[in-house]
Amino acid sequence: MGAITLYASRPHSFDADVLQLLNDLSADVSFSLGALDQQERRQAAEERLRLLNEELERRVAERTWQLEVANKELEAFSYSVSHDLRAPLRSIDGFSEILEKRYAERLDDTGRDYLGRVRRASKRMGELIDDLLLLARVTRAELHKESVDLSRMVQIMIREMQETAPQRQVAWVIQDGILAQADSRLIKVVLENLLSNAWKFTFHQAAPRIEFGMIERENEKIIFMRDNGAGFDIQYAGKLFGAFQRLHKADEFEGTGIGLATVQRIIHRHGGRVWAEGQTGAGATFYFAI
Repeated sequence: MGAITLYASRPHSFDADVLQLLNDLSADVSFSLGALDQQERRQAAEERLRLLNEELERRVAERTWQLEVANKELEAFSYSVSHDLRAPLRSIDGFSEILEKRYAERLDDTGRDYLGRVRRASKRMGELIDDLLLLARVTRAELHKESVDLSRMVQIMIREMQETAPQRQVAWVIQDGILAQADSRLIKVVLENLLSNAWKFTFHQAAPRIEFGMIERENEKIIFMRDNGAGFDIQYAGKLFGAFQRLHKADEFEGTGIGLATVQRIIHRHGGRVWAEGQTGAGATFYFAI
């Protein structure tokens, strides 16, 4: 704010034209001062924004470097797991196999049982290492999205499953034409895990049924895999996607407890979500949207 003051030697010295001129002058000065103030404020704001951008770029660069270091450490760990741990594991399994083939007759039933346990444990450890390495690779893998025919992918998997166990009679219900924008390699891992779970958990079902389809809810395409197998207790649904989390005993259904954790990691990397519904003894349905 400001003021312009004029003095005259006698009263009523300023006529209407002079007063109007003074009013116009004061308005122009006021406008100029306001514009100057706004310009100074804008320049100060631009400077603060520039400093914030520089700080943000510095933090992003620092975070990127940290991620690169973490990825390199993870790669080193994966290499160590795949080589340093596999070597003794191969020795355990190899020598156990030699004992089983060459010296089985020298062992009593208890000894053969112990030897069988050693071989089964080494095999399970190998499977666990494979699954952990897959989970690590999923975290680092670069996404290459494209249009993928999920229905066709599932149908190919079904044919391969049926060839390995032709005696199993499963009622398959596969919806045609389900397409998704996804990384074909990673989405295949998702479908393999979900389909193999459905195949596995319907093993004891007299009339197994597995369904693959898609529904729409609130303009969102939701893909699902449904079976009428063992199911699960819905109160433990939150544990399904955790690594090493198993809701069934190992002697009932084989597995490492890594598969669904891998599924969730892949779906999240696609910017999507995954969840499940089920009931003990009445099957399960796994949904995902990407």
